[in-house]
Amino acid sequence: MKKIAVALAAVALTATAAAPASAASHPDTDCMRAGMSVLKEAGLFPTVAAGGLPIETAVAVGVTVRPGADISGVPNPIPLSVVLADHRAGDHSLFVYPWCG
Repeated sequence: MKKIAVALAAVALTATAAAPASAASHPDTDCMRAGMSVLKEAGLFPTVAAGGLPIETAVAVGVTVRPGADISGVPNPIPLSVVLADHRAGDHSLFVYPWCG
């Protein structure tokens, strides 16, 4: 688990540094694509697609709960479809992602 968190953190930093300036113009889909890239570059996309993303893994790479968000109903692990939908939600997402501007 620790190796996964370290790999995701490294990829997240790379994705943040490489984010295009145009990301602000389409934050929802750009954020979702960035999140998918983070998972793919860490080699975790198939694992998360099959079994979900543990909240503790996301937190280990800097994902935080958006202030005021209620995540009490969010399953742990979070299914990939929910992770992607939350990325697309922009400022209305439950979580704040460090790779999304």
